[in-house]
Amino acid sequence: MGLRDVLFGRTPQVQPKLDNLFALPTAALTLQSELDLVTSGVAGLCFKAGSGEASITSEADIEALLNFDEGKVAMSVTTDDLGFTWLVIHDGDIENLVTRIHGANTTLVEHGLGPRLLCAVFGFVPATAPGEGSVRLVYLLKQGTFYPFAPTGANQRDNELELRVRSFLEGDLPMEKDLSRWMALWNLPVN
Repeated sequence: MGLRDVLFGRTPQVQPKLDNLFALPTAALTLQSELDLVTSGVAGLCFKAGSGEASITSEADIEALLNFDEGKVAMSVTTDDLGFTWLVIHDGDIENLVTRIHGANTTLVEHGLGPRLLCAVFGFVPATAPGEGSVRLVYLLKQGTFYPFAPTGANQRDNELELRVRSFLEGDLPMEKDLSRWMALWNLPVN
């Protein structure tokens, strides 16, 4: 940050912290053994679309940028009700999901889109029905921390399950300590 930035009140943009993502496969084992939750096979990466030099305007732009092997990766791009863009990846293996989300993050950062990356979300569902409910693990890219989100219906969430998930995963993952950052992400494209 230079003197001009200080004088004009500009703050540097925070780049995402990506390496903590690789702790997720170990945490997935804990989720399975303690809460009978397994990966849903779906993960998503949320970012703000923008204009200017580092803009992405279509699904084809994203596919070309990420250069995933055609036919080997089931992916889609969608926009939510708030206007955020989601890259959604389908793979039944949690390690593959983590690797692909990390790769997508890294590629987008390399192309100047790092400040626009918001979060990555990984879905977990009960291994045996009915279970306690499904959980999304949300990775806050700027903080490098996770938090659980357990939606139960339209604008309802299971706070007790979220706190239980946190208590089991605190040794495996860097969990977000500030509960005000545990935002409800309704209508996620990640189940």
